[in-house]
Amino acid sequence: MDTPDGFKAELIRGKIVVSPFSALRYLRPMRALRKQIEAHAPKGHFAETSPFLFSFPTAERAYGPDLFVADEASFGEEGRHADGAALSLVAEFTSLSTKDADWNEKLDVYGRLVPVYLVVDMQDSEITCFWDPSPHGYRSRTTVSFSEPLHVPEPFDFAIDTTGF
Repeated sequence: MDTPDGFKAELIRGKIVVSPFSALRYLRPMRALRKQIEAHAPKGHFAETSPFLFSFPTAERAYGPDLFVADEASFGEEGRHADGAALSLVAEFTSLSTKDADWNEKLDVYGRLVPVYLVVDMQDSEITCFWDPSPHGYRSRTTVSFSEPLHVPEPFDFAIDTTGF
């Protein structure tokens, strides 16, 4: 799907949702987070902020995360949707237009499959790490304010420095 300049599209509950790209002030925390995560990514996985869609067939949804870590081998296929099972981490940076989906719909879908989900709440200046997915959603979570370190569990096992967020 071709979107207007400055917008991205995601498939949420069978509907195409078009939202604007992130505000300029999001670049520094996104870049800092990507660099830190990339240094600790599992072997064969890479961290990226490029706009790619990941499908979750059991939930009939596809999301284009703000930042993701995925198995590089999953990008050798034809098509426009990567398999959500290739993800080892997803991070969403909240905005007024996406905050509800980041905290609810995406949390529910990611919580059944993706090992680590980070919600970078730009409005409340906090970052939350969810981990230990199950058929009922994530079993564990930790929230810290920006400027405090946040531990990211296996398969990453390191602390994010959030002072620049």
